[in-house]
Order: sequence, then C-alpha cells, then structure tokens
Amino acid sequence: MILVINALDDPDRLAAIRQRIDLLEWRDGRETAGATAREVKRNRQAAMDTSAGKRMHDELLPLIADHPVVKAAAQPRRFSPLIVSNTGVGGQYGAHVDNALMGKGAARLRTDLSFTLFLTPPEEYDGGELVIHAAGMSQEVKGEAGHLALYPSSSIHEVRPVTRGERVVCVGWIESLVADQGQREMLFDLENLRTALREKLPRQSAELLTLDKTIANLLRMWAHA
Repeated sequence: MILVINALDDPDRLAAIRQRIDLLEWRDGRETAGATAREVKRNRQAAMDTSAGKRMHDELLPLIADHPVVKAAAQPRRFSPLIVSNTGVGGQYGAHVDNALMGKGAARLRTDLSFTLFLTPPEEYDGGELVIHAAGMSQEVKGEAGHLALYPSSSIHEVRPVTRGERVVCVGWIESLVADQGQREMLFDLENLRTALREKLPRQSAELLTLDKTIANLLRMWAHA
C-alpha cells in the first residue's frame, strides 16, 4: 500500500519550517547509508545533533506521528530518528532497498514502513521524483510541500536526478505493531469504514459496536507491543 497524505496543510507553519531549513548544517548523505545504498546515494543530510537540527526534529516528528491517517495505516510502535535531506543539481538516490533493521541496542527497530515528507514545492526543482517499485507496477511521487508519502520499506525505490533547484524532504521509518502488511491493510480498511459509519450511525449502534469489537480483537491477535 502506497499512500500520499496532506500531512501539513498550515501555510504559515510550513513557511516557518522552511525558514529554519536555512539554519541547518549539512553533511554528506552517504554517512547514513548502508554499504550497498552508499554506492547510489548522492545528497546532503542535515546534522540533526545540532540545536537547529534538534528543533527541526522535535517539530516535524509530532506532525507525522500524530497524523490520524499515519496512525491508522501504519499502526506505529516506534519511529526512527528523522533525517532531513537536500538533493541539489546532479544529486540523486539510485534504486535501493532500505535496511531491514536500523539502530543499535534499545533503539534498534524493524523497518516496516518508510515515509517522505516533502518540504519544498515541486515547482522549485526539476527531477527528484520519488519512484516506488511494487509488484508489477511503479508509482512516481513528487508531492506538494507538506505532503507525505508512506510506503513499504520492503519495496525497491529511488529518487531521480535533480536537474534544477533543490529538493528538501524529511524521511524516516516506522516499526509497526502489526508486522504483516496485509493485516495492516485490513485494519486500515476497517478504520476507514468505521470513520464513514460514525457520520451516519449513533456511536452505540449495534453495527458500530460490532465493528469496534472486531477491530479491537484483530489488534489483540496481530499486534506485538
């Protein structure tokens, strides 16, 4: 399942975040890539351990983690530290698969889902499309500023070369309470059905109570807390 979500639709807040991008310090993006991905990665990444990087991280993470569609689709257990990347002219990230496990010790997580939050509008750069290759198809995403692409970490994906301007995005990974992708999709469908029915039926209706029970019991069966 590949979703594109309008995660940040407040123009003033988005403008403030974009102003703070100018305060970030940048490093070679290959420093955080795995051995294989390092060969095809050509971008810069913000130093998130500086005061400006920490402030950016602390502002962006709740926007992503608390979004109702992200919560319903991903069933998050843990989020990785965020990365803010800048891809300029000639930069790209060739076809690769994300590492299955990231971090060390207690911070180690399994990457079930990847996300890209676009911070620059598409008219400010040429190229730079996120391309996600799934079974029998490929989906190309070049989101508006504030839009977030959520997709399986198991997929092969790439960022096409930037030929004009700069592409700035925030990326990260989610370990889900529900490891199985098919089970997550069923829960997401049921959550969407519940949302629709709540607009038509009383909360204590037999139909909604049965749906509430079914979703709760499926989570009991499938979730690994």
